[in-house]
Amino acid sequence: QVQLVESGGGLVQPGGSLRLSCASSGIIFNFYTMGWYRQAPGKQRELVATISRRGTTNYGAFVKGRFIISRDNAKNTVSLQMNSLKPEDTAVYYCNAEHFQTRNDYWGQGTQVTVSS
Repeated sequence: QVQLVESGGGLVQPGGSLRLSCASSGIIFNFYTMGWYRQAPGKQRELVATISRRGTTNYGAFVKGRFIISRDNAKNTVSLQMNSLKPEDTAVYYCNAEHFQTRNDYWGQGTQVTVSS
């Protein structure tokens, strides 16, 4: 059974930082591109960042150097360091795992990030 379990969300003030983590099980981690997506109320889910098996990263245009995605293939985890957070970053953040060949993917349950003073 595949599980992606996010953690690290919460309430933070504008300009603050949070670190999200996603622990995976039930997949061969090295076969998957890992990613973070987010969905704000009333909006579509959007790409935040992805990292390939070999460590190639891709970020949504809105990130503008504020976030860093990383993966630990030994621990089967992917993290998202978020800095300089803005109120518009408020959303549910989802972890995603996409197989590099079949493109089959899995989603976590999401973690809420709220940026507010």
